[in-house]
Amino acid sequence: MSAPGYLSQLGTVLQQVLGQLVRAPSHSRRAEAARYWAKRSLAFGALTAGVIIALMVLLDAYEIALMPPRGTAGLWPLRIVTDFGKADYVLSALTGLVVVMLLLAPRLRGMSQAIWLSVGTRLQYVFLTVWLAVLLGEVLKGTIGRGRPFVGGAADAFHFKHFAWSEIYASFPSGHATTSFALAFAVAALWPQLRVLMLAYAVIICCSRLVLLAHHPSDVVAGGLLGWIVAMAVRYWFAARHLAFVIRPGGHIDPLPGPSAAHLKRVARAAIAP
Repeated sequence: MSAPGYLSQLGTVLQQVLGQLVRAPSHSRRAEAARYWAKRSLAFGALTAGVIIALMVLLDAYEIALMPPRGTAGLWPLRIVTDFGKADYVLSALTGLVVVMLLLAPRLRGMSQAIWLSVGTRLQYVFLTVWLAVLLGEVLKGTIGRGRPFVGGAADAFHFKHFAWSEIYASFPSGHATTSFALAFAVAALWPQLRVLMLAYAVIICCSRLVLLAHHPSDVVAGGLLGWIVAMAVRYWFAARHLAFVIRPGGHIDPLPGPSAAHLKRVARAAIAP
């Protein structure tokens, strides 16, 4: 395959991949799904907000006082584990997978390319969920400006410096919790059989942040809530465009069990001719 031909086909794939994300929603049940998930999100969000406030008042200061001192040498395994929830690393890995998907797509033809791009659509969902959650989390961190545990020397759960945009005042919400829960919910939304495994991954990351005195309990709960909200919102965006998900009667959104025949035919028709 010549370089000009490959680059032209790569451009066509990029246009197709981006175009499907920004096209107008067309699912006939999208309004029903929006109402269903808006109600669930409001109810779950309100309940979790109450939990976050309760943790701030009743538990945050007490919990961090029980943790080993920051920098304790014996905690080195947790410092390795916690990096599996670091936004930079997770997004770098997802970006690499997206790039590989895009670069290989022009090499394929017909149904093979259609299947590959269908898998790529699911990968796009995971990437966009984590990226948007991390972006919103960073905005909230800088705006709220909650001090990390023991900033100022005391176990004060209400030490704030709003609009500080400083690392030591970037405790709420936890970035690792946001990243890990966004990833966990996105993967579980696509492959429900991995739900327990992904939830365990996110909980382990959150626990590591507490033991390492990087965050208060309410910080990690808030990060988990943010990850869930973004994952559900992006899922609705995809489902409303017939991408990776299907909207059932009643508004419930389920993952497509695999590339459907109809979807593969649509993608194959749009694929690059050999």
